Amino acid sequence: MNGVPSHTPLYDWHVAHGAHMVAYAGWNMPTHYTSITEEHNAIRNAVGITDISHMGRLRFEGPGASVFLAETLTRRVADLALGQIRYSLVTNDQGGILDDVLVGRYHNAYGQPYYVLVVNAGNRAKIVRWIDQHLPPERANRHGEEIIWDDVSCLWSMFAIQGPRSVELLQPLVDVDLNVMRYYRGAQVRILHPAAQRQGGIISRTGYTGEDGFELVLGVDIARAVWETLYDLGQPFGIVPTGIGCRDTLRLEAGMPLYGHELTEQINPYQADLAFACHLSGYDFPGRDALREIKKQSLKAMRVGLELDGRRVAREGAAILLDGNKVGEVTSGTFSPTLQKPIAMGYLRTDLAEPGTNLMVDIRGRQQSAVVVPLPFYRRPTKGGKK
Repeated sequence: MNGVPSHTPLYDWHVAHGAHMVAYAGWNMPTHYTSITEEHNAIRNAVGITDISHMGRLRFEGPGASVFLAETLTRRVADLALGQIRYSLVTNDQGGILDDVLVGRYHNAYGQPYYVLVVNAGNRAKIVRWIDQHLPPERANRHGEEIIWDDVSCLWSMFAIQGPRSVELLQPLVDVDLNVMRYYRGAQVRILHPAAQRQGGIISRTGYTGEDGFELVLGVDIARAVWETLYDLGQPFGIVPTGIGCRDTLRLEAGMPLYGHELTEQINPYQADLAFACHLSGYDFPGRDALREIKKQSLKAMRVGLELDGRRVAREGAAILLDGNKVGEVTSGTFSPTLQKPIAMGYLRTDLAEPGTNLMVDIRGRQQSAVVVPLPFYRRPTKGGKK
């Protein structure tokens, strides 16, 4: 990208609608239009639409694709059902986390399977290099094991439509029944919009907010027309365009880790409480043997949630203290619009990680009392109204 932030197909729309734009992971992205709190609450209570076209999308197909992905990711791939999506990790040889990703299986027009890997925007170039390093040309071209893959990030746009009214908003625009689509499932769809002209897309019941919702992938040439239609259709539902600012407060309330904060190459999946995403039998992937050894060891630190007294927010890097001694460090913190209190995630000495443990956090030289709490901080209400 030569140091110049890229624009998504919706850049002009964002600017025209008053978005505050910032450089983020190599892209010009809106942090907010009105306020982070207003946009956060819209997703919790109605519906919000977010441009996430900066995310990386990699497509794999060919008879060797499923095996290659199984030898690249920490999660099983070969047994994915059509339309199934899994959260997974890419780890280095030491078991450190290179990225957290989503992998889904779909069928092309000829009934042949292909896979879509969604990676974090800031890690896209790193993961592309990693794939190139682990897929030499002779392997890609070997008869019976051919793998065709491409970085299609700049060919596709991606929207997150999140909130309790997302089904009502999206249903008129796609030809699948969204009411019966399960969480972490997706489908190829036909976009029911004049601009689409028989174009399809991929819709999945996934998100990064803790609310019900969907993510929609579609061609860049129809992105603005479909976005504007969704915005118009959503007016009776209280739709709000949302920036990446509220995605951070929403994911933090939902206890979801963010790469570069809770996840880094120096953190392994067991510290991050992501053991469920590591399948250590079957295919050998980079870091598998290291993770087998790490699994046998006692953790020295683990990811925890903290609630703080008062209204001061603990930011990344703030020391977690016990009797004046550092016992951990905050990785993310915010004032929760939903809970109306400061919350944080961080890594804490394992013997102190039990919920209910009272600690202090150093916030710019002043100590603030905090307590360890279970994650997530927030769970969306069930249909019966309970959380």
